[in-house]
Amino acid sequence: MIFLKSSEEIELLRISNQIVAKTHGEISKIIKPGITTKYIDKIADEFIRDNGAVPGFLNYNGFKGSICVSVNDVVVHGIPSDNIVLQEGDIVSVDIGAYKNGFHGDSAYTYPVGEVSPQVKALLRTTKEALYKGIEQARENNRVGDISAAVQSYCEERGYGVVREMIGHGLGRNLHEAPDVPNYGKRGNGPKLRAGMVICIEPMINLGVRNVMIEKDGWTCRTVDGKPSAHYEHAVAIGKGQADILSGFKYIEEVLGERFI
Repeated sequence: MIFLKSSEEIELLRISNQIVAKTHGEISKIIKPGITTKYIDKIADEFIRDNGAVPGFLNYNGFKGSICVSVNDVVVHGIPSDNIVLQEGDIVSVDIGAYKNGFHGDSAYTYPVGEVSPQVKALLRTTKEALYKGIEQARENNRVGDISAAVQSYCEERGYGVVREMIGHGLGRNLHEAPDVPNYGKRGNGPKLRAGMVICIEPMINLGVRNVMIEKDGWTCRTVDGKPSAHYEHAVAIGKGQADILSGFKYIEEVLGERFI
């Protein structure tokens, strides 16, 4: 069942998603060579709680981290660890959730660690651009497939692999709600978008082939060829015109300045 949100509920969702956006701003201050993914998790957890929310991912279906921290060839669901140390030239995808006032926030961003190669920088830029191509299609009376096709075509035309197994989703009182929002599909297919729907659009795009594998921990999702993967995500509310982005990257941009990709 797809739940349509009232204007009041959308504003509560905005509060949760803005906490997520501000948390990204905080961790963008500390991402550098030499820090562990567990330290990123610690900073995010503290900031979320200091803002009157709780981490939306902690203990979700048994997940052991407050956020997901995925390095290089880890596509999504990287478990924070004291044993994973960021190195110069890495990329790290950070997916953050926050729960407050009965509603969830959810947004992801892929950070360069120091200087990354031009090839990797192009992957990051393309994946983020694909996110906004999808958001352009997120309007009333379009269909989910219009979003999916926009993301897929933009990335595949540039030679990247579009992950099939991991997808976007509805967002509300539950972290994952209907409808599913794949990053591949055909225009005109899928559920019709209606005003009041809130969805997460989140391209997960690989430098190499699209295929992935899940490690024995049941969470860590890696590319099968070991090449890097990028992940960007916004929560958006569907309306009659342009989608209303409830999350946002502006706090990241304020910190990174010219390094913002």
